[in-house]
Amino acid sequence: MYSGSGRALTRRTWWLHCSATVAGLAGLRTQALAATPAATGAGGTRTTIAGSRTLLVLGDSLSAEYGIARGSGWVALLERQLERDRIPARVVNASVSGDTTSGGRSRLPALLQQHHPTHVVIELGGNDALRGLPLSMTRDNLVAMTRAARAAGSRVLLVGMQMPPNYGSRYTQDFAALFGDVARTEGTALVPFLLAGVADSPRAEQLFQADRIHPTAEAHPVILGNVWPVLRPWLTRG
Repeated sequence: MYSGSGRALTRRTWWLHCSATVAGLAGLRTQALAATPAATGAGGTRTTIAGSRTLLVLGDSLSAEYGIARGSGWVALLERQLERDRIPARVVNASVSGDTTSGGRSRLPALLQQHHPTHVVIELGGNDALRGLPLSMTRDNLVAMTRAARAAGSRVLLVGMQMPPNYGSRYTQDFAALFGDVARTEGTALVPFLLAGVADSPRAEQLFQADRIHPTAEAHPVILGNVWPVLRPWLTRG
């Protein structure tokens, strides 16, 4: 969680248009799929060095390059990082803008059957909170996806999200803690907050698109910097 009035202010700025976003979320998924089909669905998967590992990224718009040029999102940057470090892995980006944990849960079995991933990154939950869905539902979906992936022989990495303080202190605390709780109970790896260094940056306004929700291309190397220190040892262990 964030502390200090300065950081709270940047978080409020980050989610300045949350209310408008909640109202428009139903159309966002369709709009994003139409605008960037190759970046926002299983049909837009990309691969890197062929090898024994397959990394499936199951996420929402934060992983689907929403509003930015193809190849500039953190997943694409990850592919290049793997190449530089000579880590043999195939990356499948199955992220869909506007997706919720329910949507990810429904899509995951087919993705597991199709790609047989050795590693699965689950970056979902932010849209659940924006839609006001019960935290118990989000937790159940994350647990179900984690167990389904493990049953298919995959290791799992959960990517956490946080919500702004205007959602209420109890809700924001419970939501932030949810990802760590699931990671502990299910024994998965964890990135606590995908947007650390972006949402709480003094330059937060410059690191987000006009909607104040989706990061700019400039922010995605920072996002990868949050994921890579956890992902690299987790991926290279097998």
